[in-house]
Amino acid sequence: MNTIRVAAVSMNSPLGEQSRMLDAVDGWCRKAADAGAELVLFPELLLHGHCAPNTWELAEEVPDGPSVARLSAIAREYRLTLSVGLSEKQRDIVYNTQVLVGPDGYIGKQRKLHPSRDEVLYYKGGRELPVFDIGKCKVGMIICYDNQFPEPARILALRGADVLLMPHAARMRMWDDSPGSAAAARQYAHEHFQSCYAMRARENACYVVLADQAGRAGYVDTYPANSPYQPHHAGAALVFAPNGDLLASTQEEEIRDEMIVAELTADQLAQERALPNYTLRTRRPELYGELIREQVDW
Repeated sequence: MNTIRVAAVSMNSPLGEQSRMLDAVDGWCRKAADAGAELVLFPELLLHGHCAPNTWELAEEVPDGPSVARLSAIAREYRLTLSVGLSEKQRDIVYNTQVLVGPDGYIGKQRKLHPSRDEVLYYKGGRELPVFDIGKCKVGMIICYDNQFPEPARILALRGADVLLMPHAARMRMWDDSPGSAAAARQYAHEHFQSCYAMRARENACYVVLADQAGRAGYVDTYPANSPYQPHHAGAALVFAPNGDLLASTQEEEIRDEMIVAELTADQLAQERALPNYTLRTRRPELYGELIREQVDW
């Protein structure tokens, strides 16, 4: 790994506003480039919205659809590598997909492995965990609920990932217009992410970069307005060091669009992985056979 400067953007994604979201990506990439970033993470399902009722109609091919073409043009203009979420259609199947594009075009994609809650009504789960070499580092992508399972992060680390990109559209706590409600939801989101993903970084000695959708993306008529299934996200963006330390974070008081920037140094990664108790060196796979057995009936 070589030292790289990254940005993470936490932002709202109104349902079905693909063109508007692509323009927003362009604007944020301009700001990221001005801040010296080389890699930019955007949230899960940013371009088409989180569980939009017309997801099947909105979904498009990857890499041959119009969104990847536009993202590639943005990456080329600002000389950035971008990770952006969208709904992917392959024949008659739709996936929750995070694409990776760079100045030279399309690099690859990660499909969400474990669709959560009502996502199973829209998306099929993916089956692969690729690692991508983007020059200065190797990255893997783990989408939202997939991060609640420790195995994907460990597998990506074993496959050589230096940086784990974690896009989210996390519906963790609803809020209303009463005083303090939005701030409480925002703080809860930050506390949840810090408690979980600092450990993902530490247990694998990887950098972790997280970006969550932020705001009310709209209302789905099939659910009550206050349902936890509504696409409402308190939002956050965070960066963790390979020892679990928090390197950068959005503020915790207000739900709004926001970008953070952090430098991921090669020296800190090498230092953590040189420790005598580096977990990938001292682990004992012969003891972990139950992890790959068929699912048991809990």
